[in-house]
Amino acid sequence: MKLVLSHIRKDYNGKPVLKDCSYAFKGSGTYVLMGPNGCGKSTLLRICSLLEAPDGGGLVFQDDGTPLIRDLALRRRITLVLPRTGVFNTTAFHNAAYGLKVRGMGGNLLKKEVDRALDIVGLAHKSGQNARTLSSGETQRLGIARALAIGPEILFLDEPTASVDEENTAIIESIIGNLKKDGRTMVIMTTHDTDQAERLADTLLLMKEGSIADRKH
Repeated sequence: MKLVLSHIRKDYNGKPVLKDCSYAFKGSGTYVLMGPNGCGKSTLLRICSLLEAPDGGGLVFQDDGTPLIRDLALRRRITLVLPRTGVFNTTAFHNAAYGLKVRGMGGNLLKKEVDRALDIVGLAHKSGQNARTLSSGETQRLGIARALAIGPEILFLDEPTASVDEENTAIIESIIGNLKKDGRTMVIMTTHDTDQAERLADTLLLMKEGSIADRKH
């Protein structure tokens, strides 16, 4: 799947947050949006993940060159993980299973997919633990597991290691690196950490004052 942005603009209370953002995300690998706080990274990610509509310009998802309708079927092929993952007052397993249950999956197939996702993020041993007793870093990894369980073609990560300790940061970076090796999921993420961006990015997009100012491959 390919995502093409054309002249995206977004204002809040009359103040421009995004100005003329254009870019084509195509193929697997990791795209990193980097820039100072307030430059529009998170806003652009929310627009890309269809949580917000732009005030100008447009975006098109394509499959083998064919534009896709922005319907429920498309939304189920992409997902966004926010910096602070919310959890339900139940086990890690049932939290990770949420997206699959919404899609109507159950039984052995659901268990297989959830177990796989928890294993990917290193939380298989905490499957039966109440999610609210996990550390902040583990909670963030659980949010990624919940996203991966549905098998997204595009995974959006907004500051995935914000307020996370060094150990969990390393684990999350390893998860992202393994997704790159697997080659089935496009990752589009934001960070303000220059070193992290250099470690993870196949393509680094530098944002400044609401625009994509530079691109490094």
